[in-house]
Amino acid sequence: MFERDLIKQLRDWGKKDNHKPLVIRGARQVGKSTLVRAFATEFDIYIEVNLELSDDADIFQRTDNVKDIWQFLCMRSHVVSDPKKRMLLFIDEIQEEPRAVALLRYFYESMPWLYVIAAGSRLQSLLEKHVSFPVGRVEYLNLRPFSFVEFVNAMEGKSWADVLRNRQVSSLMHERLLKLFNTYALVGGMPEVVAEYARFHDVQRASPLFNSLLKGYNEDVERYAKNQEQVRVIRHILTTAWLSAAECVSFARFGGSNYSSTQVHEAMECLEKANILSLDYPVTSTDAPAIPSLTRSPKLIMLDSGITNFVAGIQLEYLQNADLLDTWRGRAAEQIVAQELRVLLDADYKEKQHYWVRDKKGTKAEIDFVLQFGSGIVPVEVKAGTNSHLKSLHSFVNLSSKFVTAVRCWSGEFFVQDARTPAPDCKPYRLINVPFYYVGQLMDILKENAYAL
Repeated sequence: MFERDLIKQLRDWGKKDNHKPLVIRGARQVGKSTLVRAFATEFDIYIEVNLELSDDADIFQRTDNVKDIWQFLCMRSHVVSDPKKRMLLFIDEIQEEPRAVALLRYFYESMPWLYVIAAGSRLQSLLEKHVSFPVGRVEYLNLRPFSFVEFVNAMEGKSWADVLRNRQVSSLMHERLLKLFNTYALVGGMPEVVAEYARFHDVQRASPLFNSLLKGYNEDVERYAKNQEQVRVIRHILTTAWLSAAECVSFARFGGSNYSSTQVHEAMECLEKANILSLDYPVTSTDAPAIPSLTRSPKLIMLDSGITNFVAGIQLEYLQNADLLDTWRGRAAEQIVAQELRVLLDADYKEKQHYWVRDKKGTKAEIDFVLQFGSGIVPVEVKAGTNSHLKSLHSFVNLSSKFVTAVRCWSGEFFVQDARTPAPDCKPYRLINVPFYYVGQLMDILKENAYAL
């Protein structure tokens, strides 16, 4: 098993005297259970229950007394409870039994010496049952597919991953890490697929795994769709949405269907709650706060680039193109950058990712992503080329009331430049050119290089 970066946050949580129950969110098969089991080796006593199993769910249906539940679980597992020892209870797929959700607060209040972690792949579906996690009584973490740093650690080992984390990539390492990032974009970050690729270095061997993941998502549909009509719409989206990754989409007749805008929108929101896709809406302002315009078309970002490539049948295109920006009309680069940025947003406790469009009819100015950083908005473009080709970025800079720090994600090496928009505006701005392999370190890069506002 490859170590996940999130285990550091689990360890920080484990050191707290006042440790609230921890809820880990994430799509199926991103490694939630594996992560918790790895963390559990640092405890004296570990008990795991899975509420998809009727015997485990029945325990939480029969009583509200958390002390009785814990005593029963200890006896069933042939362990002796001892508050002087470090003990961890893991409740997996907690959304299957809403009563267990309500009991988390009582574990916290009645048994503060017990560490409790809950996880689920469809936790948002609880909202439709009018069930919510106890306010102020739990903490949250999100687990995504492997980030690039985690992928490098799996492929090349800790020393290469540390060079990346510390941003110590030399010119000699540049081409190798770009190639690795291309491979990462091809393979994706689903743990089982990464493990298979690390062993055989053959993406074709991962095809059965991708197929199995897709079948699993399809089989899950009936668990969270509200009726059979929605089951059909969701399954259509699961077949076609991957082909629209990193595109701005319209809901009506999506994927060549006859489904209405409302049907598709509701179905996509179900899949968003299951963490399989994300609907990223644009902002139109150049100044903070970054407030999304929900009346405009969202950009569709999928869970994982590897699954996307498998469904779209573009794996060979990756192998033929040296530059990620040449693959799949550049959308491959945008999809994988979105995945990397999502991990950064999680660390900053931000739920949503956005892009930018100019709020003026007849214009097509659009920037791939925007990040709110301090009191400003940082535009992020995924592009090659020279400054003269950054037309949308220059439009953003000219409209902004503040000095803009902008980011270009590209295949070149890292460097920072103070530039100006073309005449007649000639407005100054700072451009941070970030190689793809450094996207995961973007927040640290901004802290060191962004213009102080």
